[in-house]
Amino acid sequence: MYRAGDEVDQRAWLDELEGIADSLELNAEARSTAKDLFLSAVPEEDRSKAAAVAASVYAGALIAGDQHSQTAVADAAGVSRLSIQTRWKELLEEAGFRAPSW
Repeated sequence: MYRAGDEVDQRAWLDELEGIADSLELNAEARSTAKDLFLSAVPEEDRSKAAAVAASVYAGALIAGDQHSQTAVADAAGVSRLSIQTRWKELLEEAGFRAPSW
């Protein structure tokens, strides 16, 4: 869980998340879930935040049934597909979801 101040502290990264969501035309549920996932597990180092945003978008879209490939999300976010691949399951598990085994 995150505190209300986290949303203010991470405004620039949340704006980045919204830009990625816009380019992928994600639905409102996917956007909200991605935001919650990101704010629940914000990395301390700025260099890790771009990958965390991308992984949150991918996982949020997956949960909401608004699926996009890891490659499509990575391209929209300007990160490598590997950045998403190595982080999305961990994000889900930290948020209390059971990640798929595939």
